[in-house]
Amino acid sequence: MNKLYNKVYIIAEVGVNHNGDPKLAKQLIKEAKDSGADCVKFQTFKAEQIVTKLSPKAKYQLDVTDRNESQFDMLKKLELGFEVYKDLINYCKELDIDFLSTPYNKEDLDFLEKLDVHTYKIASGQLTELPFLRYVAKTNKRILLSTGMATLADVFNGVEAIRAVGNNNIVVLQCTTNYPSKIEDANILAMNSIKTACNVNVGYSDHVANNYACFAAVALGAEIIEKHFTLDKNMEGPDHSCSLTPAEFKLMVSGIRNIEEALGSTVKKPSNIEIENSVGMKRGLVIIAPIEKGMIITEDHIGFKRPLKGIPINMLNEVIGKKIAKDMTIDEALDYNCIEW
Repeated sequence: MNKLYNKVYIIAEVGVNHNGDPKLAKQLIKEAKDSGADCVKFQTFKAEQIVTKLSPKAKYQLDVTDRNESQFDMLKKLELGFEVYKDLINYCKELDIDFLSTPYNKEDLDFLEKLDVHTYKIASGQLTELPFLRYVAKTNKRILLSTGMATLADVFNGVEAIRAVGNNNIVVLQCTTNYPSKIEDANILAMNSIKTACNVNVGYSDHVANNYACFAAVALGAEIIEKHFTLDKNMEGPDHSCSLTPAEFKLMVSGIRNIEEALGSTVKKPSNIEIENSVGMKRGLVIIAPIEKGMIITEDHIGFKRPLKGIPINMLNEVIGKKIAKDMTIDEALDYNCIEW
């Protein structure tokens, strides 16, 4: 697959960390931009359309929010009114940072389409909702497909559902659905199994507390890295505790950019500084025993020493047995004018 981006595309996943507050949402956008993110991502939903009123919370949600509160009541507080999005998108344009969102239902997608959102992220829980995937795919927009809780067969079926309506603009993100997730559950190597099996571009959506899994994913070819973003890990809400603060996000971005620099290209060649250094680091043929003009050069006369000057070491067999063209002493470099050819 051809690479989609000139550099790793880094998404700050605001998600619901705005806590339903438009002002906080804008603060998060500003901080994400200042932290080096290429994109800020939200989640577009109405609580009553994605969860029943009696639905229990997920285990990680119980650990970090009010256990007596239903999942519905929690999500209801985390909604952003549809009227807020246009202002957020305009603010993103003003700051030159991309805006993405995750739609959860047809109504959400239809609304985001009116705002001309250019890419849609599909949450892991919806990977197996093939009718919804086909609906999103019909927009012909790029789709970022998270794969938490999925088998390779689930991923393949999701990708094929999108392709079946003529949309091949897909990036599949390896992901572990737990907040925070354990690094031993990251399974980054599965990312390239997905790439091979599904013939797609790939990336990584991370929930690990540190950034090692992100760095491993970049080294293995991830084109997108997504990580949750907050202003304060101690704020009320389900995702703050597993998110990066602006300072932490900057460190992740810096690490990714340095890894990109280190990866270089697939061409094995000396760098410019190595070419410069090679004169002092490589060895050439030198005289190690005095020899007079006209004498036959033997191995007893020749050694290998830095710097590389004159005849290279690999010419040794051509030099042995020839006559020396002038008197030479210890540590003089042999050049082609020293030999009677």
